[in-house]
Order: sequence, then C-alpha cells, then structure tokens
Amino acid sequence: MLARVWSASLVGIDAIKVGVEVDVAGGLPSITIVGLPDTAVQESRERVKAAIKNSGFAFPVRKIIINLTPGDLRKEGPYFDLPISVGILAASEQIEVDLLGDYLFLGEVSLDGSLRPVAGVLAIAAAAKRLGISGLVVPADNAQEAAVVKDLAVYGFNQLSEVADFLDQPQNHKPVQFSPTQIVERSPLPRLDLKEVKGQNHARRALEIAAAGGHNLIFVGPPGSGKTMLAKRLSSILPPLSFNEALEVSQIHSVAGLLKNKGSLIQERPFRSPHHSASGPSLVGGGSYPRPGEISLSHYGVLFLDELTEFKRNVLEFLRQPLEDGYVSISRTRQSVTFPAQFTLVASTNPCPCGYFGDPIQHCTCSPRQREQYWAKLSGPLMDRIDLQVAVNRLKPEEMTGQARGEDSETVRKRVNIARDRAQDRFKSDKTVTCNAQMQSSHLRSFCQLDESSRNLLEGAIRKLGLSARAMDRILKVSRTIADLGGDDTLKSHHVAEAIQYRTIDRMK
Repeated sequence: MLARVWSASLVGIDAIKVGVEVDVAGGLPSITIVGLPDTAVQESRERVKAAIKNSGFAFPVRKIIINLTPGDLRKEGPYFDLPISVGILAASEQIEVDLLGDYLFLGEVSLDGSLRPVAGVLAIAAAAKRLGISGLVVPADNAQEAAVVKDLAVYGFNQLSEVADFLDQPQNHKPVQFSPTQIVERSPLPRLDLKEVKGQNHARRALEIAAAGGHNLIFVGPPGSGKTMLAKRLSSILPPLSFNEALEVSQIHSVAGLLKNKGSLIQERPFRSPHHSASGPSLVGGGSYPRPGEISLSHYGVLFLDELTEFKRNVLEFLRQPLEDGYVSISRTRQSVTFPAQFTLVASTNPCPCGYFGDPIQHCTCSPRQREQYWAKLSGPLMDRIDLQVAVNRLKPEEMTGQARGEDSETVRKRVNIARDRAQDRFKSDKTVTCNAQMQSSHLRSFCQLDESSRNLLEGAIRKLGLSARAMDRILKVSRTIADLGGDDTLKSHHVAEAIQYRTIDRMK
C-alpha cells in the first residue's frame, strides 16, 4: 500500500513543503530512502524501526521504499523521523489515513518512541500557514513555539503512539493554545542602564541619536574610557520589538537552533558580540547548507564589534553589503539563500596600537607608520557606512570619584520612541523604511532639504574632510534624526553642524 505524509525542509529561514511517500510492497525486507537525503535522514531508518516496535506497533517485514519529494531538494536533519514513521504505519494499515493530507508532520523520534524537539519549527509553522496547511503535528516541546503563528492548528505529542491515537480519534485531542506568558524568552542577565555611565555626555548623546535613527556607531578612545560600557547599553534605549519583528527574530534564532528552549519567543532586541577572531562565515553565515551568522542573528538588534581594528580586514569587508542593503546573500554550490540583516553596528577601537594617541596623560609610544598600518584595516567604504564616529576621552578624576549620574535608560528611551514615531509617520507610505538610517536618495530629497546656511556648512565640511557622497548622505540622515529628537520638521544649520561633529575619524586623517 502507498501512503503520503507532508513534512517540510528548511531553506535559509524559509521552509519548503516536502512530501514523504511510503510504499510497502512484497519482496525481501529492506528500507530504501530516495530523494536526496543526507546522512541524518538515512540514519532515520534504524530510529524509526525501533520506535515503531517499542510503541506497540508491528514493523512490516517487507520491502519499504520511502521517497522524499521534490527530488531535487536536499533533505537534511532529523525532521523526517516522525513523518516517515507515520507513513510506514499508514502504508501498513495500522492507523487511519483520512487526516494525513491536512497536516504537516515533523519531529525526531527516539528508539523508545518518544518525540524529541527540532530546530526551525517556528519558520516551518509560518511557511505552513502560507501554504494553506490546516495544522501541524510536532513534538510537545515545539508546540508553543509553533502556536505563535495565528490561525494554525498545532498539536504537540510526547510519544509516537499519541500521534497514532490522534489520527485514529482526532476528536479526543485539542490543539495547543498560544500562551504569551509561557513562551516569552527574556535575558537572564539584569538590564544594563545608562545611569551607570559616569560623564561621557557627548558619547551618551551619540548613543541616543543612534537609537533614534538606527545609525551605525563607532567609539574611538583610550583603554578604560568606557567605550564597551557605553556600547552594551545601546539595547536598553532601543524601542521594544513589535510582535511581527519578534516573530521574525525568533524564526532566525529557531533555524540556528539558538532558542534557549524550544517553546520561546524572543521579545528583546538581540545583542551579539562576536570575538575579534571570528571568521567571515561565522559573521555572515555559511556552511554547505547555509545557516545564519552573527549579522543575521543581530537582525532588528545590535551587532557589537569590540576592538574593531583587531578583526581581519577581509572579515570586516563582509559587512559592507549587509550594512547597505539590510540582508546578506550566501551562495553555495548546492544552495543559495538570503538572510535578513537589518542591524545597528556598534564598534569600539583604540586610536592606535598602544591605545594612547591623543591622550593628555599617557604618552603614545606608536610611530606614525604603526598608526597608519593600524587604521589601514578599516577601509574607506566601510567607514563611510558608519554614521557616527565618536571620540571617547579619558574621564576626569572628579568624574570618576563623583556620585553624579546621568539620565537613566527609561528616560532616554521615551525620547527615542517619540523620535522613531515621527520618522515612521513620515515614512507611512513606504513600508520598506522604518527609521532614518534606511532612507534612500528619494527620501533625502524629500525630507532633508537644506537652507542656504546649512548647505554652505555642509559644502565646507565636504571640502575640508574630503567626504564621499555616501558620507554626505550619512550626515544628512543623522541631521534628520537630530531634528526629530528636537521636534523640528525642517533641518537647520545647528542640526547639520552637530552631525558633522560625529565624523571623528574623517577629521583624524
């Protein structure tokens, strides 16, 4: 007898519907799996055989052929254990087949017949909804994750025998109900707050502008000046994720297998901080069958690169395309995928190898040649894509010992939210733009018009600093954000002047 069960395979953060066809026929006992299965899928033969026997069913001692369609799509991972098991039981007439065409099955089975969770269920559930699938049958530990998708019936089970009972008597089972209180995943670490930062008002202002406009930011200063401390507090003043943004971020982490538990929804903006020894593929994603890298895991959040000049130059160049386009495309011989990558880049670096160039107290021991080689790792095109370049100076003794504190993160966050709302209202006719950093040339012409004094000021900066056209556009975007924070509808010369001040590295050259 022939039976067909539906499952799915991940391609990037999307999923493709996969048919699992099982034919049980006469012949010498054997199990053959075709349809480009990888090693994990091939190994499912032994797991499925033991699981069926240990769940109280008879494993057919006949010739079994399992075909995974479409035949030109590589199938990988343990997703197909459950659909293969169900297909064998259906083809051997041990369970009812009426509901097989209405549901999508996925999950790993253990030898004792228990179901184990798999990664990427949220992405598969979202794809199932688009494909018109009525429901999803998954391991119980994946049920809440899949139930996030609205109007999709999700059934979670702990044992293969429970799945069989569901197919035989569906009226005895109810779908899992979406429970936000159960699936919210929050950081176990205490939230960092800007009020803990002493002094550095200029850098705090830059953080606020970066959060309000989604601008990339780099801090340059000597060791111990607070660069890393400032950068780690950017997340505390960013607006909260919307439900759709949280869903998209969770999909990426689900595909990467990084959800702390299999039934969680990320509701805090990601903050990723890879070590400077990170390779290119770990940053942008990769592998024979590409998986998301650090920049995609930072989607809608922050990618923090501490000690930026310690990263290899060729690794940093990988950032150029995603910083400009908001996504990363990875091409491999077997597969090409696109991952979203709309993140805010925050970086920090010392001004020279010893770290004390320009410091009023500690003498710099680096030669001009050493400093030149140090900065050569950061190409012009990469620095053009960093909107805010901020010098962070050594704290004064009275600032270090004093008890004075700046504004807390919640106060700053309220101003950021107001500025973001102004920007979103401006871009309400264009759903592709959500913040000022994403503006294109047409938006700049419409929303960043300069008066004569502002234009003269900007032209003078271009001549003096040798700015590129891209750097000029970045200044206009930052000016627009500064105006939004001030509640101004038009750009004025003091907005442009402040934006020009955030080109520290250009002024150092």
